[in-house]
Amino acid sequence: MKLLAIRRLFRIQRVVIRYRLDDLLFALPLPWWLLSLRYALPWRWFPRKKLELSRGAALRLALQDLGPIFIKFGQILSTRRDLLPPDIADELMLLQDRVPPFDPELAVKLIEEQLGAKISEVFSRFDIEPLASASVAQVHAAKLKTGEEVVVKVVRPGLKPIIGSDLAWLFILAKTAERLSADARLLHPVDVVSDYEKTIYDELDLLREAANASQLKRNFEGSPLLYVPQIYWDWCRPKVLVMERIYGLQVTDLAALADQRTDMKLLAERGVEIFFTQVFRDSFFHADMHPGNIFVSTVSPWSPQYIAIDCGIVGSLTPEDQDYLARNLFAFFKRDYRRVAQLHIDSGWVPANTKLNEFEAAIRTVCEPIFEKPLKEISFGQVLMRLFQTARRFNMEVQPQLVLLQKTLLNIEGLGRQLYPDLDLWSTAQPFLERWMRERVSPKTLLRNLHSQVEQIPHLAGMTRDLLERMSQPHAKNQPLAVREPRDGWFLRLLGAGHVVAGALLATVGPLGSIGYWPAGILLVVGLYLIVRRS
Repeated sequence: MKLLAIRRLFRIQRVVIRYRLDDLLFALPLPWWLLSLRYALPWRWFPRKKLELSRGAALRLALQDLGPIFIKFGQILSTRRDLLPPDIADELMLLQDRVPPFDPELAVKLIEEQLGAKISEVFSRFDIEPLASASVAQVHAAKLKTGEEVVVKVVRPGLKPIIGSDLAWLFILAKTAERLSADARLLHPVDVVSDYEKTIYDELDLLREAANASQLKRNFEGSPLLYVPQIYWDWCRPKVLVMERIYGLQVTDLAALADQRTDMKLLAERGVEIFFTQVFRDSFFHADMHPGNIFVSTVSPWSPQYIAIDCGIVGSLTPEDQDYLARNLFAFFKRDYRRVAQLHIDSGWVPANTKLNEFEAAIRTVCEPIFEKPLKEISFGQVLMRLFQTARRFNMEVQPQLVLLQKTLLNIEGLGRQLYPDLDLWSTAQPFLERWMRERVSPKTLLRNLHSQVEQIPHLAGMTRDLLERMSQPHAKNQPLAVREPRDGWFLRLLGAGHVVAGALLATVGPLGSIGYWPAGILLVVGLYLIVRRS
């Protein structure tokens, strides 16, 4: 283990002791054997002075002292007011964009090193005092020589060693959990930490963030739902990003939003619509939508438009994941628990030998009490926590590729209920999902997918032919130099083409219930073989 990681562990321990985080932990309803651990902690053997901080402030300051990974965790928690006491949620909200800035002179030095030019050569005005400061970077207002008002984002210095040591401990904890607990293995903690490692390091590359912002802007070009600031590529570097300065109200400034008579119901519903549009239409979603990254335009409060910044973390889904999620949501809200259970089995989330009736009964036990409440009172956070309680019995596995999506959905839900407490998530999402499902099987979409499949046929045929030739090489000596093609060769090629087209159509339409995609695969393979065999 690296010395830096050991030093980091002692640093974490000091912060825990300083802010009495162990008191917060042992105040929870834990099992007796965990509560007994408090007697084994040496710093609890002696009297301690009373901490002159609220529990929320202590937690916020501790996360702040521990650095970007812990600050990110606090930012996620801050949006879950239905899961946190108000005093803790209020304090954690301060982590969104009020993290203490680093030395502005150091920021200027870093910017000049990245741009290869003096600040005065690039900007006609540069505000030395930061406009905002977050866990990974801080932002300064400026004006380009060409007259555009911009903001300059610069990455905090010295983050990689700290992140590396934190991740080292997270990997140790994840591997230990997988080794000691069968339940933990179902959650794939090592895979989850690996995904988070990639995400956090990607966030340190501002060129990647600039590219993500440009893509998101194209996806919502001209949309009344979302505006993404313009990126000035000439002045973007791995650790410096220059983009259009936006003017709007922070989404959590409820008083200011009320003063301009913002339609809060429409604002909350549009937030949900933006999320589902990104996930299902574009398969490219902003995965860091905490309140510090979201503003509301002041141009038309009766038709409010969101403004999104900080696109360092984005997610995407495969068509199979999209289809699975949509079908699950429909079945879930229709209380079709058998369908939910079957989808989990078909997707591989639970073993194929799981007894469908027992799994259906377990899901019903978890979900039915929730649906006794009005839909607007249903919390996805509570649903997810209760569903994971079935993991121990049915070996349900967490899919690491969906972790970002789950986090983003929780952020959106928490934000939406904060803006409009009566938000009905399902009634807002249902029309969009129904329209998306219809479009998936529309003739236009089927033809487009078929065209895409047909374009791949020559390539697949060539690959198959090469493979068959390699397989037949050991017997090549026994074959004649030339073989006359039978008179029915054209018929076999035509038959093969028919098989390929039928297989492509079947694969485009989707799986046949529990049968899956294998009939389409058989048709494609047989068709390609007939074509290649007679070529």
